[in-house]
Amino acid sequence: MINLSLTYEEVGENMWLIEDSEKGLGHVFVYADDPLVTIRAKVMEQPEGDRERFYEELLRLNNEMIHGAYALEGSNVVLVDTLESGTLDLEEYQASLEAIGLALAQHYPRLSQYL
Repeated sequence: MINLSLTYEEVGENMWLIEDSEKGLGHVFVYADDPLVTIRAKVMEQPEGDRERFYEELLRLNNEMIHGAYALEGSNVVLVDTLESGTLDLEEYQASLEAIGLALAQHYPRLSQYL
């Protein structure tokens, strides 16, 4: 994260919080638990109504994703990407973060219509 000039803080053992709105990465967590590195961002709460159409939209958006996927975690919609730490290089890590930032910026307006 230092090499990518990201604004972040260590929030636990092998866990960091990226708060870099300039790069579209607000409240993005990174967990390192060998052999995986997981990047996770809460997108929104699940909407109360019209859930079937909302879930269809999530599936369509997953098809547009370069890295990661949308998932449900309790009542939250999250964006998650999991990478193998043994073969992870800086470019792959950067590409994953950029894809998540882009997805958050481009997809949220479509998803927020269901709130």
